[in-house]
Amino acid sequence: MMRIRKIAQDPDSRPNGSPTLYRTDRGSWLVQGWDVTDPDVLAEMNIPEGESAVEIPDRMIPFFQNQADHDGTEEEGR
Repeated sequence: MMRIRKIAQDPDSRPNGSPTLYRTDRGSWLVQGWDVTDPDVLAEMNIPEGESAVEIPDRMIPFFQNQADHDGTEEEGR
């Protein structure tokens, strides 16, 4: 079973604080964001079956680096 730890919620998103970033015990991230539903964008992204896309604001990006610095690790892609 995957374990997750909440890293950050968007402080400027009201009322529910979404998007949210989570770290897993697998050395990966979970990103909760707004569903991407624009068919032209999805076609351009060519997303494989079993994957999806969510949108998050630029202001959430520093939380990725801040956590990696805190953990003392740099993440590699799957």
